[in-house]
Amino acid sequence: MKKTAAALHILVKEEKLAQEILAKLERGISFDHLAKRYSRCPTGRNGGDLGEFKQGMMVKPFDEAVFSCPLSKPYGPVKTKFGYHIIKVLFRR
Repeated sequence: MKKTAAALHILVKEEKLAQEILAKLERGISFDHLAKRYSRCPTGRNGGDLGEFKQGMMVKPFDEAVFSCPLSKPYGPVKTKFGYHIIKVLFRR
């Protein structure tokens, strides 16, 4: 049986902006607020919520990060063909 995870993400075009967003998260600005403001993904409207998904469903660099990074802590930037992601994994099963 494949593992599943639920995660939030913020997708931006430039690595520099991703680093700036990560710094804002570390200062306590909410993930929801930053996703709505900066994310280029349609999920940004919902705070970057990707819901629950199975391992292997996302592009490889993103998938590997989700299933290996610490839980509940913003992680990144992770580069994919879509841009740079800041990821926050809510749970893994």
